[in-house]
Amino acid sequence: MTRPFLKMNGLGNDFVVVETRSAPFAPTPDEVRAIADRATGIGCDQLIVVEPSDTADAFVRFWNADGEEVSACGNGTRCVGWLLMQASGGDEAVIETKAGRLVATRAGDRLVSVDMGEPGLDWTQIPLSAAHDTQSLDVVLYDHADVMAPPGCVSMGNPHVVFFVPDAEAAPVARIGPVVERHPLFPEHVNVGFAQIVAPDRIRLRVWERGAGLTRACGTGACAALVAAARRGLTGRHATMQLDGGELFIEWREDGHVIMTGPAAVDFMGELP
Repeated sequence: MTRPFLKMNGLGNDFVVVETRSAPFAPTPDEVRAIADRATGIGCDQLIVVEPSDTADAFVRFWNADGEEVSACGNGTRCVGWLLMQASGGDEAVIETKAGRLVATRAGDRLVSVDMGEPGLDWTQIPLSAAHDTQSLDVVLYDHADVMAPPGCVSMGNPHVVFFVPDAEAAPVARIGPVVERHPLFPEHVNVGFAQIVAPDRIRLRVWERGAGLTRACGTGACAALVAAARRGLTGRHATMQLDGGELFIEWREDGHVIMTGPAAVDFMGELP
């Protein structure tokens, strides 16, 4: 049988979205890689499967392009939230993920806000393989790390390490990213952000995403970068995040929750073989 899908993107971070509430879909890692392959498949950064839920509007699962299932995807959650609100006609959608329960709300025409919950800041929550200060990591992750401020670590349902750099455009993302992604300090591997503080309320960010590589936008990465910057006193608790694919607005509220606001777009629809 064939199965319909939607191709969606959030700031160029692109997804194949499969709705499975009528028939189960459990892709193997090889099938995920085949779907994500940009030369021979559909091509995407992540595969997203929307399943039924007894306690929310949907249960959502995410796979990176390398075939590994992951717990969280900020831009993907925003896209699914928009789909669910379009289907219901409402202004709110409750989404269950392996990282927890998330709430998406309508924020404008094709704009969606997602309450991403509270960041994990303890070393066990990232997780790290040993105890370290996650605000300012005292570990050399790469032999050129002396050109950067010590990175910070944040979990947004998935692990992030954030380097603060003087010029994000010049940062060797493609060289450092894959090395740090698989550093032994990160048993689940890690997303690697390169953040330039442009102003107290603006951050230029580039992200090497684990299992996907250099991405045009990473929603959880934007949340992690704002939290890491605010913890160091480099910014306030809200900022416009300038990513390769466009802008997200991130707020780390006083109640500890991180709110991500940005666009969702549908590119095309088709059928999986």
